[in-house]
Amino acid sequence: MLDIRLIREKPDFVRERLATRGGGDEAVIDELLKVDVGVRKTQTELQRLYAERNRLSKEIGAKRTKGEVTTELVNQVNAIGSEINKLEQASLAEGNELREQQLLLEIPNLPHESVPIGKDPSANRVVRTWGEKPRLIKPADHVALGTRLNLFNPEWATKLSGSGFICFTGAGAKLERALINFMLDLHTREHGYVEVSPPFLVRRDCMIGTSQLPKFEADMYGLEENQLFLAPTAEVQLTNLQREEILSAADLPKKFVAHTPCFRREAGSAGRETRGIIRVHQFDKVELVKITTPEKSYEELASLAADAERVLQLLGLHYRVVELCTGDLGFGSAKTYDIEVWSSGQDAFLEVSSCSNFTDFQARRMQLRFKDRDGKNRFCHTLNGSGVALPRLFAALIENYQQADGSVRIPEKLQAYVGAKGIKRE
Repeated sequence: MLDIRLIREKPDFVRERLATRGGGDEAVIDELLKVDVGVRKTQTELQRLYAERNRLSKEIGAKRTKGEVTTELVNQVNAIGSEINKLEQASLAEGNELREQQLLLEIPNLPHESVPIGKDPSANRVVRTWGEKPRLIKPADHVALGTRLNLFNPEWATKLSGSGFICFTGAGAKLERALINFMLDLHTREHGYVEVSPPFLVRRDCMIGTSQLPKFEADMYGLEENQLFLAPTAEVQLTNLQREEILSAADLPKKFVAHTPCFRREAGSAGRETRGIIRVHQFDKVELVKITTPEKSYEELASLAADAERVLQLLGLHYRVVELCTGDLGFGSAKTYDIEVWSSGQDAFLEVSSCSNFTDFQARRMQLRFKDRDGKNRFCHTLNGSGVALPRLFAALIENYQQADGSVRIPEKLQAYVGAKGIKRE
Protein backbone atom coordinates (compact mmCIF):
# COMPACT_ATOMS: atom_id res chain seq x y z
CA MET A 1 0.00 0.00 0.00
CA LEU A 2 1.30 3.42 -0.89
CA ASP A 3 1.81 6.09 1.74
CA ILE A 4 -1.16 8.50 1.59
CA ARG A 5 1.20 11.32 2.56
CA LEU A 6 3.29 10.69 -0.55
CA ILE A 7 0.16 10.85 -2.69
CA ARG A 8 -0.94 14.11 -1.03
CA GLU A 9 2.46 15.77 -1.34
CA LYS A 10 3.56 14.46 -4.75
CA PRO A 11 0.45 13.48 -6.72
CA ASP A 12 2.04 14.21 -10.11
CA PHE A 13 5.06 12.04 -9.29
CA VAL A 14 2.80 9.17 -8.21
CA ARG A 15 0.66 9.49 -11.37
CA GLU A 16 3.78 9.52 -13.53
CA ARG A 17 5.25 6.38 -11.98
CA LEU A 18 1.91 4.54 -12.09
CA ALA A 19 1.43 5.51 -15.74
CA THR A 20 4.60 3.60 -16.68
CA ARG A 21 2.79 0.41 -15.69
CA GLY A 22 0.26 0.98 -18.47
CA GLY A 23 -2.73 -0.21 -16.44
CA GLY A 24 -4.51 3.13 -16.05
CA ASP A 25 -4.09 3.08 -12.27
CA GLU A 26 -3.06 6.73 -12.22
CA ALA A 27 -6.72 7.65 -12.85
CA VAL A 28 -7.60 6.49 -9.33
CA ILE A 29 -5.40 9.15 -7.74
CA ASP A 30 -7.84 12.02 -8.42
CA GLU A 31 -10.72 10.10 -6.83
CA LEU A 32 -8.55 9.16 -3.87
CA LEU A 33 -7.49 12.76 -3.26
CA LYS A 34 -11.13 13.93 -3.33
CA VAL A 35 -12.08 11.32 -0.76
CA ASP A 36 -9.01 12.19 1.31
CA VAL A 37 -10.10 15.85 1.54
CA GLY A 38 -13.33 14.75 3.23
CA VAL A 39 -11.47 12.39 5.56
CA ARG A 40 -8.96 15.04 6.64
CA LYS A 41 -11.68 17.66 7.14
CA THR A 42 -13.57 15.32 9.45
CA GLN A 43 -10.43 14.30 11.31
CA THR A 44 -9.36 17.91 11.80
CA GLU A 45 -12.75 18.88 13.20
CA LEU A 46 -12.84 15.85 15.49
CA GLN A 47 -9.36 16.64 16.78
CA ARG A 48 -10.49 20.21 17.54
CA LEU A 49 -13.54 18.95 19.41
CA TYR A 50 -11.56 16.36 21.36
CA ALA A 51 -9.02 19.03 22.37
CA GLU A 52 -11.78 21.43 23.45
CA ARG A 53 -13.52 18.72 25.49
CA ASN A 54 -10.24 17.80 27.18
CA ARG A 55 -9.54 21.44 27.99
CA LEU A 56 -12.98 21.93 29.51
CA SER A 57 -12.74 18.67 31.46
CA LYS A 58 -9.49 19.84 33.06
CA GLU A 59 -11.11 23.18 33.85
CA ILE A 60 -14.05 21.38 35.49
CA GLY A 61 -11.64 19.34 37.60
CA ALA A 62 -9.79 22.46 38.73
CA LYS A 63 -13.04 24.28 39.67
CA ARG A 64 -14.41 21.30 41.57
CA THR A 65 -11.18 21.14 43.56
CA LYS A 66 -11.86 24.71 44.64
CA GLY A 67 -15.53 23.95 45.32
CA GLU A 68 -16.76 26.14 42.45
CA VAL A 69 -19.90 25.55 40.36
CA THR A 70 -19.28 23.70 37.08
CA THR A 71 -22.81 23.26 35.69
CA GLU A 72 -22.27 25.46 32.62
CA LEU A 73 -18.95 23.80 31.78
CA VAL A 74 -20.50 20.33 32.18
CA ASN A 75 -23.26 21.33 29.77
CA GLN A 76 -20.66 22.52 27.28
CA VAL A 77 -18.77 19.19 27.56
CA ASN A 78 -21.99 17.26 27.04
CA ALA A 79 -22.84 19.39 24.00
CA ILE A 80 -19.39 18.77 22.53
CA GLY A 81 -19.83 15.04 23.18
CA SER A 82 -23.10 15.08 21.23
CA GLU A 83 -21.41 16.99 18.40
CA ILE A 84 -18.58 14.47 18.31
CA ASN A 85 -21.06 11.60 18.20
CA LYS A 86 -23.03 13.20 15.34
CA LEU A 87 -19.84 13.86 13.38
CA GLU A 88 -18.61 10.30 13.89
CA GLN A 89 -21.97 8.88 12.80
CA ALA A 90 -22.07 11.16 9.76
CA SER A 91 -18.50 10.16 8.86
CA LEU A 92 -19.45 6.49 9.14
CA ALA A 93 -22.49 7.04 6.92
CA GLU A 94 -20.42 8.86 4.30
CA GLY A 95 -17.93 5.98 4.33
CA ASN A 96 -15.01 8.18 3.27
CA GLU A 97 -12.45 6.46 5.50
CA LEU A 98 -13.47 3.01 4.28
CA ARG A 99 -13.50 4.20 0.67
CA GLU A 100 -10.04 5.74 1.08
CA GLN A 101 -8.71 2.45 2.46
CA GLN A 102 -10.29 0.48 -0.39
CA LEU A 103 -8.80 2.81 -2.99
CA LEU A 104 -5.35 2.57 -1.43
CA LEU A 105 -5.56 -1.24 -1.54
CA GLU A 106 -6.38 -1.12 -5.25
CA ILE A 107 -3.36 0.99 -6.25
CA PRO A 108 -0.20 -0.97 -7.22
CA ASN A 109 3.31 -0.20 -6.05
CA LEU A 110 5.44 2.41 -7.81
CA PRO A 111 8.13 0.93 -10.09
CA HIS A 112 11.68 1.74 -9.03
CA GLU A 113 13.34 4.36 -11.21
CA SER A 114 15.83 1.77 -12.52
CA VAL A 115 13.11 -0.50 -13.94
CA PRO A 116 12.97 -0.43 -17.76
CA ILE A 117 9.83 1.25 -19.06
CA GLY A 118 7.60 -0.83 -21.31
CA LYS A 119 4.02 -1.98 -21.67
CA ASP A 120 4.53 -5.74 -22.08
CA PRO A 121 7.15 -8.54 -21.78
CA SER A 122 8.75 -7.51 -25.07
CA ALA A 123 10.40 -4.66 -23.14
CA ASN A 124 11.90 -6.97 -20.51
CA ARG A 125 15.69 -6.98 -20.36
CA VAL A 126 17.93 -10.05 -20.19
CA VAL A 127 20.45 -9.27 -17.46
CA ARG A 128 22.63 -12.40 -17.66
CA THR A 129 22.71 -16.03 -18.70
CA TRP A 130 24.43 -19.04 -17.18
CA GLY A 131 25.51 -22.32 -18.73
CA GLU A 132 24.72 -23.66 -22.19
CA LYS A 133 21.79 -25.39 -23.82
CA PRO A 134 22.20 -29.17 -23.87
CA ARG A 135 22.90 -30.60 -27.30
CA LEU A 136 20.05 -33.02 -27.86
CA ILE A 137 18.72 -34.48 -31.09
CA LYS A 138 14.92 -34.34 -31.22
CA PRO A 139 14.43 -34.17 -27.44
CA ALA A 140 11.20 -35.55 -26.01
CA ASP A 141 9.15 -33.23 -23.86
CA HIS A 142 8.38 -33.92 -20.19
CA VAL A 143 4.95 -35.36 -21.02
CA ALA A 144 6.46 -38.10 -23.22
CA LEU A 145 9.27 -38.71 -20.74
CA GLY A 146 6.94 -38.79 -17.76
CA THR A 147 4.62 -41.23 -19.50
CA ARG A 148 7.46 -43.49 -20.64
CA LEU A 149 9.13 -43.60 -17.22
CA ASN A 150 5.89 -43.57 -15.16
CA LEU A 151 6.90 -40.37 -13.37
CA PHE A 152 3.38 -38.98 -13.10
CA ASN A 153 -0.15 -40.08 -13.91
CA PRO A 154 -2.48 -37.45 -15.45
CA GLU A 155 -5.44 -39.84 -15.42
CA TRP A 156 -5.18 -40.38 -11.68
CA ALA A 157 -4.92 -36.62 -11.08
CA THR A 158 -8.02 -35.97 -13.20
CA LYS A 159 -9.92 -38.76 -11.44
CA LEU A 160 -9.11 -37.24 -8.05
CA SER A 161 -9.35 -33.51 -8.70
CA GLY A 162 -10.23 -32.72 -12.31
CA SER A 163 -8.08 -31.02 -14.93
CA GLY A 164 -5.08 -28.89 -14.02
CA PHE A 165 -3.63 -31.11 -11.30
CA ILE A 166 -0.61 -33.45 -11.00
CA CYS A 167 -0.16 -36.86 -9.46
CA PHE A 168 3.54 -37.78 -9.29
CA THR A 169 4.21 -41.50 -9.04
CA GLY A 170 7.10 -43.85 -8.28
CA ALA A 171 10.44 -42.40 -9.29
CA GLY A 172 8.68 -39.13 -10.19
CA ALA A 173 7.37 -38.67 -6.66
CA LYS A 174 10.80 -39.52 -5.29
CA LEU A 175 12.50 -37.04 -7.64
CA GLU A 176 10.13 -34.25 -6.61
CA ARG A 177 10.78 -34.97 -2.92
CA ALA A 178 14.53 -35.08 -3.59
CA LEU A 179 14.44 -31.66 -5.28
CA ILE A 180 12.53 -30.15 -2.36
CA ASN A 181 14.93 -31.55 0.24
CA PHE A 182 17.94 -30.49 -1.81
CA MET A 183 16.69 -26.91 -2.04
CA LEU A 184 15.74 -26.66 1.64
CA ASP A 185 19.17 -27.96 2.67
CA LEU A 186 20.93 -25.54 0.33
CA HIS A 187 19.08 -22.47 1.56
CA THR A 188 19.31 -23.32 5.26
CA ARG A 189 22.87 -24.67 5.37
CA GLU A 190 24.61 -22.41 2.85
CA HIS A 191 22.43 -19.31 2.52
CA GLY A 192 21.39 -18.81 6.13
CA TYR A 193 17.60 -18.97 5.87
CA VAL A 194 15.49 -20.15 8.80
CA GLU A 195 13.23 -23.03 7.77
CA VAL A 196 9.53 -22.73 8.60
CA SER A 197 6.77 -25.30 8.12
CA PRO A 198 3.65 -23.11 8.17
CA PRO A 199 -0.09 -23.86 7.97
CA PHE A 200 -1.44 -24.05 4.42
CA LEU A 201 -4.60 -22.08 5.26
CA VAL A 202 -4.23 -18.33 5.84
CA ARG A 203 -6.51 -15.61 7.13
CA ARG A 204 -7.95 -12.90 4.92
CA ASP A 205 -5.92 -10.12 6.55
CA CYS A 206 -2.72 -12.04 5.75
CA MET A 207 -3.70 -12.22 2.07
CA ILE A 208 -4.38 -8.48 2.11
CA GLY A 209 -1.01 -7.94 3.78
CA THR A 210 0.93 -9.50 0.91
CA SER A 211 -1.39 -7.88 -1.69
CA GLN A 212 -3.06 -10.99 -3.11
CA LEU A 213 -6.31 -9.38 -1.96
CA PRO A 214 -8.42 -7.65 -2.99
CA LYS A 215 -6.89 -7.49 -6.49
CA PHE A 216 -6.66 -11.24 -7.20
CA GLU A 217 -9.44 -12.68 -5.08
CA ALA A 218 -11.06 -14.43 -8.06
CA ASP A 219 -7.89 -16.49 -8.55
CA MET A 220 -7.80 -17.75 -4.96
CA TYR A 221 -9.39 -20.77 -3.30
CA GLY A 222 -11.48 -19.30 -0.49
CA LEU A 223 -13.16 -20.98 2.49
CA GLU A 224 -15.39 -19.78 5.35
CA GLU A 225 -17.01 -17.12 3.14
CA ASN A 226 -13.56 -16.04 1.94
CA GLN A 227 -12.25 -15.33 5.42
CA LEU A 228 -9.76 -18.19 5.04
CA PHE A 229 -7.77 -19.17 1.95
CA LEU A 230 -5.60 -21.96 0.63
CA ALA A 231 -2.23 -20.20 0.37
CA PRO A 232 -1.26 -19.37 -3.24
CA THR A 233 2.41 -19.14 -2.19
CA ALA A 234 4.36 -19.41 1.07
CA GLU A 235 5.19 -15.73 0.57
CA VAL A 236 1.91 -15.10 2.39
CA GLN A 237 2.78 -17.11 5.50
CA LEU A 238 6.45 -16.16 5.72
CA THR A 239 6.00 -12.42 5.18
CA ASN A 240 3.14 -12.29 7.69
CA LEU A 241 5.01 -14.15 10.44
CA GLN A 242 5.88 -10.89 12.19
CA ARG A 243 3.00 -8.67 11.07
CA GLU A 244 2.02 -5.94 13.54
CA GLU A 245 5.43 -6.18 15.23
CA ILE A 246 8.25 -3.69 15.71
CA LEU A 247 11.58 -5.39 15.04
CA SER A 248 15.05 -4.23 15.99
CA ALA A 249 17.32 -2.99 13.23
CA ALA A 250 20.06 -5.16 14.71
CA ASP A 251 17.98 -8.28 13.98
CA LEU A 252 17.57 -7.49 10.27
CA PRO A 253 17.59 -8.96 7.74
CA LYS A 254 15.21 -11.77 8.64
CA LYS A 255 15.48 -14.67 6.19
CA PHE A 256 12.84 -17.41 5.99
CA VAL A 257 12.40 -20.43 3.74
CA ALA A 258 9.49 -22.87 3.46
CA HIS A 259 8.27 -25.68 1.27
CA THR A 260 4.51 -25.65 0.74
CA PRO A 261 1.94 -26.61 -1.86
CA CYS A 262 0.53 -23.57 -3.65
CA PHE A 263 -3.08 -23.26 -4.80
CA ARG A 264 -4.36 -21.04 -7.62
CA ARG A 265 -7.60 -21.19 -9.59
CA GLU A 266 -6.19 -19.58 -12.72
CA ALA A 267 -4.20 -22.08 -14.76
CA GLY A 268 -3.68 -20.20 -18.01
CA SER A 269 -5.48 -20.20 -21.30
CA ALA A 270 -5.65 -23.26 -23.48
CA GLY A 271 -2.45 -23.92 -25.37
CA ARG A 272 0.99 -25.40 -25.20
CA GLU A 273 1.79 -24.00 -21.76
CA THR A 274 -1.16 -25.81 -20.17
CA ARG A 275 -0.11 -29.19 -21.55
CA GLY A 276 1.49 -31.52 -19.01
CA ILE A 277 2.70 -30.12 -15.69
CA ILE A 278 3.88 -26.64 -16.70
CA ARG A 279 0.87 -24.66 -15.46
CA VAL A 280 -1.46 -26.19 -12.89
CA HIS A 281 -3.83 -25.35 -10.01
CA GLN A 282 -1.68 -26.96 -7.29
CA PHE A 283 2.10 -27.15 -7.25
CA ASP A 284 4.96 -27.37 -4.77
CA LYS A 285 7.37 -24.53 -4.22
CA VAL A 286 10.31 -23.65 -2.00
CA GLU A 287 9.86 -19.98 -1.13
CA LEU A 288 12.40 -17.44 0.11
CA VAL A 289 11.41 -14.31 2.05
CA LYS A 290 13.52 -11.48 3.43
CA ILE A 291 12.57 -8.66 5.79
CA THR A 292 15.10 -5.84 5.86
CA THR A 293 15.71 -2.09 6.10
CA PRO A 294 15.05 0.36 3.24
CA GLU A 295 18.78 1.10 2.96
CA LYS A 296 19.64 -2.57 2.30
CA SER A 297 16.67 -3.84 0.31
CA TYR A 298 18.12 -3.62 -3.20
CA GLU A 299 21.36 -5.18 -2.04
CA GLU A 300 19.26 -7.97 -0.53
CA LEU A 301 17.34 -8.33 -3.80
CA ALA A 302 20.58 -9.08 -5.62
CA SER A 303 21.58 -11.71 -3.07
CA LEU A 304 18.07 -13.20 -3.11
CA ALA A 305 18.30 -13.75 -6.87
CA ALA A 306 21.79 -15.22 -6.44
CA ASP A 307 20.43 -17.69 -3.85
CA ALA A 308 17.73 -18.86 -6.28
CA GLU A 309 20.20 -19.04 -9.17
CA ARG A 310 22.49 -21.26 -7.12
CA VAL A 311 19.87 -24.04 -7.26
CA LEU A 312 20.06 -24.13 -11.06
CA GLN A 313 23.84 -23.80 -11.10
CA LEU A 314 24.31 -26.81 -8.81
CA LEU A 315 21.91 -28.80 -10.98
CA GLY A 316 23.82 -27.76 -14.11
CA LEU A 317 20.76 -26.22 -15.79
CA HIS A 318 21.09 -23.44 -18.36
CA TYR A 319 19.11 -20.35 -17.39
CA ARG A 320 18.77 -16.62 -17.87
CA VAL A 321 17.85 -13.74 -15.55
CA VAL A 322 15.34 -11.23 -16.90
CA GLU A 323 14.58 -7.81 -15.44
CA LEU A 324 10.87 -7.10 -15.83
CA CYS A 325 9.72 -3.84 -17.37
CA THR A 326 7.18 -1.56 -15.70
CA GLY A 327 4.25 -3.03 -17.63
CA ASP A 328 5.12 -6.59 -16.63
CA LEU A 329 5.73 -5.98 -12.92
CA GLY A 330 3.57 -7.74 -10.36
CA PHE A 331 1.00 -5.65 -8.49
CA GLY A 332 3.06 -5.14 -5.33
CA SER A 333 6.57 -5.19 -6.77
CA ALA A 334 8.87 -2.21 -7.23
CA LYS A 335 11.52 -4.26 -9.05
CA THR A 336 11.59 -7.91 -10.18
CA TYR A 337 14.07 -10.34 -11.67
CA ASP A 338 12.61 -13.48 -13.26
CA ILE A 339 14.85 -16.54 -13.43
CA GLU A 340 14.03 -18.72 -16.42
CA VAL A 341 15.41 -22.23 -16.91
CA TRP A 342 15.94 -23.69 -20.37
CA SER A 343 13.50 -26.44 -21.31
CA SER A 344 14.75 -28.62 -24.17
CA GLY A 345 11.40 -30.31 -24.70
CA GLN A 346 9.57 -26.98 -24.88
CA ASP A 347 12.42 -25.34 -26.81
CA ALA A 348 11.88 -22.33 -24.56
CA PHE A 349 12.76 -20.75 -21.25
CA LEU A 350 10.42 -21.41 -18.32
CA GLU A 351 10.10 -19.10 -15.33
CA VAL A 352 10.99 -20.95 -12.11
CA SER A 353 11.57 -17.97 -9.84
CA SER A 354 10.42 -14.38 -9.60
CA CYS A 355 12.57 -12.37 -7.16
CA SER A 356 10.96 -9.10 -6.11
CA ASN A 357 11.51 -6.12 -3.84
CA PHE A 358 8.16 -4.88 -2.51
CA THR A 359 9.80 -1.97 -0.63
CA ASP A 360 7.39 -0.91 2.18
CA PHE A 361 4.27 -1.78 0.15
CA GLN A 362 3.46 -5.00 2.02
CA ALA A 363 4.88 -3.88 5.37
CA ARG A 364 2.57 -0.86 5.39
CA ARG A 365 -0.44 -3.14 4.90
CA MET A 366 0.58 -5.47 7.72
CA GLN A 367 2.05 -2.82 10.05
CA LEU A 368 5.47 -4.49 10.00
CA ARG A 369 8.02 -2.01 11.33
CA PHE A 370 11.50 -1.79 12.80
CA LYS A 371 13.09 0.60 15.28
CA ASP A 372 16.12 2.23 13.70
CA ARG A 373 19.29 3.24 15.56
CA ASP A 374 17.79 6.67 16.30
CA GLY A 375 14.80 5.04 18.01
CA LYS A 376 12.37 5.90 15.21
CA ASN A 377 9.78 3.33 14.08
CA ARG A 378 9.93 2.82 10.30
CA PHE A 379 8.32 0.39 7.88
CA CYS A 380 10.43 -2.60 6.86
CA HIS A 381 11.10 -3.56 3.25
CA THR A 382 9.99 -7.07 2.23
CA LEU A 383 11.31 -9.28 -0.54
CA ASN A 384 10.46 -12.71 -1.83
CA GLY A 385 11.38 -15.18 -4.54
CA SER A 386 10.96 -18.84 -5.35
CA GLY A 387 13.96 -20.90 -4.45
CA VAL A 388 12.71 -22.49 -6.74
CA ALA A 389 9.28 -23.58 -7.98
CA LEU A 390 8.23 -27.02 -9.04
CA PRO A 391 7.04 -28.58 -11.32
CA ARG A 392 8.71 -26.48 -14.04
CA LEU A 393 12.08 -27.31 -12.53
CA PHE A 394 11.06 -30.98 -12.64
CA ALA A 395 10.05 -30.71 -16.32
CA ALA A 396 13.23 -28.88 -17.35
CA LEU A 397 15.45 -31.30 -15.44
CA ILE A 398 14.09 -34.49 -17.02
CA GLU A 399 14.03 -32.89 -20.48
CA ASN A 400 17.59 -31.57 -20.28
CA TYR A 401 19.02 -34.76 -18.76
CA GLN A 402 17.28 -37.26 -21.03
CA GLN A 403 19.53 -39.89 -22.58
CA ALA A 404 19.55 -41.59 -25.99
CA ASP A 405 18.29 -44.85 -24.45
CA GLY A 406 15.18 -43.10 -23.05
CA SER A 407 16.43 -42.86 -19.46
CA VAL A 408 17.04 -39.69 -17.45
CA ARG A 409 20.38 -38.97 -15.80
CA ILE A 410 20.29 -37.45 -12.30
CA PRO A 411 22.64 -34.48 -11.71
CA GLU A 412 25.52 -35.33 -9.39
CA LYS A 413 24.43 -32.93 -6.63
CA LEU A 414 21.02 -34.61 -6.54
CA GLN A 415 22.07 -38.26 -6.64
CA ALA A 416 22.39 -38.68 -2.87
CA TYR A 417 18.85 -37.37 -2.43
CA VAL A 418 17.40 -39.61 -5.12
CA GLY A 419 19.54 -42.61 -4.18
CA ALA A 420 20.33 -43.32 -7.84
CA LYS A 421 22.31 -41.98 -10.76
CA GLY A 422 19.44 -42.17 -13.17
CA ILE A 423 15.84 -43.15 -13.86
CA LYS A 424 15.10 -45.98 -16.26
CA ARG A 425 11.90 -47.49 -17.52
CA GLU A 426 10.76 -50.24 -15.20
